[in-house]
Amino acid sequence: MSPLARYVVETGVTLFAVVALAVLVLVGLRRLGGPRAGGPIELVARLPLDGRRAVYVVRVAKTLFVLAAGEGGVSRVGELPGDALDGEAAPLGPLPRSFRAVLERAVGGGARASGEGGSGPPSRGRDAA
Repeated sequence: MSPLARYVVETGVTLFAVVALAVLVLVGLRRLGGPRAGGPIELVARLPLDGRRAVYVVRVAKTLFVLAAGEGGVSRVGELPGDALDGEAAPLGPLPRSFRAVLERAVGGGARASGEGGSGPPSRGRDAA
């Protein structure tokens, strides 16, 4: 066997051994669970504002923190008691189940079907009169 062929074979075997070892370590960590988040911290809600900014509600023990995250890092915006969100209903009620229901709700067809609608364009918000 030439020295070049021997070098290529040794390099290939070494590379295969390193990749196999890495796979075994990753599988072992996955089976053991690896590092997990623990303790009294829970992400309650996330509201993305744009690609780089978001608002988070995080529960730590029995306190809710409102956090703002952006290019400058994370900062605390406010603090609420732990039971502030308990029993809160969804502001828009239950979600419609069909595209037709969503479309009717968007264009105001639901109000016209019940006889409340006028001949003008549908309102776009709560404050429209």
